[in-house]
Amino acid sequence: MKIKLITLIPLLTLFTLTAGANVAAQEHDHEHGKSEQAEKDNHDGHEAHEENGHDQAHADHDEGHDGEHDDHETSGGDEHGEEDGHGHGEESEGSEVSLSGQQIKLAGIEVETANAAIMDYQLYAPGEVKANGYTSYLVSPRVDSVVLRRHVGLGAHVEKGQPLVTLFSETVAEAQASFRVASSEWQRIQQLGKKSVGDKRYISGQSAYDAALGRLQAYGLSKAAIASLAKSAQPLGEYTLSAISDGAILSDDFQQGQRVESGESLMVVADEHTLWIEARLAPNTQLDLPVGTLAKVKVGDNYFTARVTQEAHTIDLVTRTRIVRLEVANDNHLLHSGMFADVYFSLKSREPVVAVPETALMRSSDGDWVVFIEDEPKSFVMQEVVLGRSFNNVAGQWREIKGVAANSRIVTKGAFFIASQLAKGGFDPHNH
Repeated sequence: MKIKLITLIPLLTLFTLTAGANVAAQEHDHEHGKSEQAEKDNHDGHEAHEENGHDQAHADHDEGHDGEHDDHETSGGDEHGEEDGHGHGEESEGSEVSLSGQQIKLAGIEVETANAAIMDYQLYAPGEVKANGYTSYLVSPRVDSVVLRRHVGLGAHVEKGQPLVTLFSETVAEAQASFRVASSEWQRIQQLGKKSVGDKRYISGQSAYDAALGRLQAYGLSKAAIASLAKSAQPLGEYTLSAISDGAILSDDFQQGQRVESGESLMVVADEHTLWIEARLAPNTQLDLPVGTLAKVKVGDNYFTARVTQEAHTIDLVTRTRIVRLEVANDNHLLHSGMFADVYFSLKSREPVVAVPETALMRSSDGDWVVFIEDEPKSFVMQEVVLGRSFNNVAGQWREIKGVAANSRIVTKGAFFIASQLAKGGFDPHNH
């Protein structure tokens, strides 16, 4: 029993020592953890305090910077924000460009004084050569007929009295027979005398002859054809239509043996010494073209001078254009009906206007039309303008402008170079 007790005592002692050591270790660890946590809390609080102070400093700095920026914008608006008559702000200092003499020479810059003046200009209109309706005529049968022979062809130049086409008609045959009878009777009465035959027969014979003669003339027979009818035994029913004036055959749409009705067109004969030019303008063109207004007409490589003879006051229902008729001399027979023409009317502005070449006009950054004015030698300022009418003359394309003071020196050539220099001067890579 003694042996067992001795053995247990060391074991209990060892267990007690071990448990005490563990408890002490745990207490030490707990105290050490509390110390580290406190130190960490102190460190975090210090960092948070520094960060809050740093953020507040930044906020104060930004607020001050924004205030300066707002003050700067307010000041800029007061300095440059005035509006002109067009509702746009006046051009800033960046709208002025100064160039050296070498730059002006290399860019080919030219400056002219803008003065109001009467502008000579041309108005273009497409046109067509037409037969002169006052000197041309239609060849057609006066009664239903059959074409026997043609004597001329398309494009032929004919003289007055020259045979054109021979026809046959039963109605003409009856009229020719009646004329022969009336002509023979009238000749007998004339030989006997008025006293021998009496007044009634004399008047009756003369009236019958005149009626038969008039009927043949109405059918288109010439005086020579009628005279030969009474003297010769030519077949009845045949008759020939002849040219009543010099001219050219413009159309002959028929065939031999064809039956044609009264009034149907066989030929068109036109005197081409004078022709018409029909110019076509836009229906809303506000233009005064009195009779006698001169115009240049270009047909192919040839130019002609034409004169306005008539201005239509109606609109063509097919082309919806306004027709202006001109007359042109064709002494050399270079013009023919159906040819296309370019018509240039020579006009003048009714009142003085300020106009510049198209090369003087540029577009600003906001899309407005501008010109450059030389306010001082070698110094150019951009000026906004309002465009008016367009003038086309021998000097080129011109445009009326408004909004420029009288006697201003305007850049007429080289404006693009000045605009490019202005664009480079106004470029800000930081968008400020």
